[in-house]
Amino acid sequence: MSAFIIGHIRVRDSDAWERYRSKVGDTVEQWDGEIVFRGHRSIVFSGEPPADQVVVIRFSSTAAARRWHDSPEYQSLITLRQKAADVDLVLYET
Repeated sequence: MSAFIIGHIRVRDSDAWERYRSKVGDTVEQWDGEIVFRGHRSIVFSGEPPADQVVVIRFSSTAAARRWHDSPEYQSLITLRQKAADVDLVLYET
């Protein structure tokens, strides 16, 4: 069963955000994850969007996603992420 992490992102410091983005991909790959896409809001067809950017990350399982999130490599980036943006990360199972 695959697991997807969806992040809704509101950037506050674009320089810090770019530093974070340049490092996070390596941590995802260490746990056999894949960044499926990163995007900016273009059109709102319905409702109120939670943020202006989104990221979708796929893992082979919920356990793999948790190992990534709890890994020392990713945890070391959280302070930078918090400086750079407001990020809501939610895990979905398929």
